[in-house]
Amino acid sequence: MSTKDTWILAAQCPSRLGTVDVVTRFLKESRCYITELNSFDDRLNCRFFIRVEFRPEEDGFDSEVFQAEFAARAMEFDMSFELTPPGRRLPVVIMVSKADHCLNDLLYRYRTGQLPIDVRAVISNHPDLEPLAAWHGIPYHHCPITAQTKPQQEAEVWRIIQEAGAELVILARYMQVLSPEMSERLSGWAINIHHSLLPGFKGAKPYHQAYEKGVKLVGATAHYINDDLDEGPIITQRVEPVDHSYYPEDMVAKGQDVECLTLARAIGYHVERRVFLHARRTVVFARS
Repeated sequence: MSTKDTWILAAQCPSRLGTVDVVTRFLKESRCYITELNSFDDRLNCRFFIRVEFRPEEDGFDSEVFQAEFAARAMEFDMSFELTPPGRRLPVVIMVSKADHCLNDLLYRYRTGQLPIDVRAVISNHPDLEPLAAWHGIPYHHCPITAQTKPQQEAEVWRIIQEAGAELVILARYMQVLSPEMSERLSGWAINIHHSLLPGFKGAKPYHQAYEKGVKLVGATAHYINDDLDEGPIITQRVEPVDHSYYPEDMVAKGQDVECLTLARAIGYHVERRVFLHARRTVVFARS
């Protein structure tokens, strides 16, 4: 995670001479010390991305003045930017079904401060995980769904997300396909996690199918949702080796571990403004 005393400036603009200089020179003139800097120029699409962590060297740092003065400089480059203060905990809503491994992992990381998030609510189409949310003192909303009630259920889910003031929705093994309308509403600020197996195994018990084929790698993919099922812009992926000694239950356990780690990493990158959505792809400045 980023240190608690650093600000984050994330910006992007068309590619042109001076894009790095306009950021770093302004920070120097503002008496701000750069602790981390990442940049990328997409030469195919002529788009520039930069992320800077910095620490003000003098007391009395005024973020509103900083943003107003930097906006005047950035205007010349048609540069859009976001400034994130130290220690900000992003308000989130988590959606789950019956599997508890990702939810349990996220709530632990939330409770211990490993993830800078503020979990406002848990939404599920099943009642099973309410005791887990209650133990953490988090409101749990049981929103059952059928093919006939899907529009009404999604309207209720959307109401909860809005009332919670969520800025990120996490699908932590929420085993329902969102409607195109809901996917559009959440585009760019909802993260999903699913297994990544080669070859791809769809349907029930994918890890059992993988066992039958003698798969040697299990993995997971975390991505932003869109209207293409499991095909949104990818944030991060992870794989782990397995071999002939892994029985189906071992593969399930390994796969769940990978899913937890991959999802937590993607959320951390999103919260720390390390991810830039770029058309149907992402630019991700991963931690070294």
